[in-house]
Amino acid sequence: MITIRRSEERGRSSLGWLDSRHTFSFGDYYDPDQMGFRTLRVINDDRVIAGQGFGRHGHRDMEIISIVYAGKLLHRDSLGHGQTLRPGDVQVMTAGHGMMHEEYNGSETEPVHFLQLWILPQARGLEPAYAQKPFPIPQRLNRWQQVAGPADSTIAEPLTIHQNATVWLSRLEKDQEITHRFLKDRAGWLQVVDGEITSGGKHLKTGDGAAIDREAEIVVRGASASADLILFDLI
Repeated sequence: MITIRRSEERGRSSLGWLDSRHTFSFGDYYDPDQMGFRTLRVINDDRVIAGQGFGRHGHRDMEIISIVYAGKLLHRDSLGHGQTLRPGDVQVMTAGHGMMHEEYNGSETEPVHFLQLWILPQARGLEPAYAQKPFPIPQRLNRWQQVAGPADSTIAEPLTIHQNATVWLSRLEKDQEITHRFLKDRAGWLQVVDGEITSGGKHLKTGDGAAIDREAEIVVRGASASADLILFDLI
């Protein structure tokens, strides 16, 4: 079964410096029917104007993944990291028993567009940790590129998250098809970051998402010149 969550149904935070779309309940946006899917808790699609960003704030007991699609994202945290993420870079934070961080647009002239994804960890009170890695965009062209997974993952040394979940990216060209197969009792969430695709007889556009449950596989076909996708494989 594939259940579509349309872009226009998402929550929104519009603060002048920030335009954020929330697939699931987040901040001031609350919908008791949209509290996440399986262990996936947050998909925030954020655009921040030049020179602005999120001041120092705290997180705990969450696996937080940030993926930059345009511009530069500057990160600083209480573990002493200070990094800049660019398109192709992926960041994972294990908030664990608590950590502070801040995120700013790293440019004084250009906006930054990134998605932040939260996954519930397998255990509470973990030791906080940070990791960042480049995942070349050409390597996801018309294929799935794994960027995060559990420590025992055997595919392409993805960033580690403390949950039995995997995260995959793709840039799919028009009329190209890619397939992902699910093991028994697993489910998926497909998010269209940009562009248009078809899957299971359904058409999805920029900002749309789809819950995939009780399906052995999903076949995705490009329906625009290019489409950027995120796929979560979840328990």
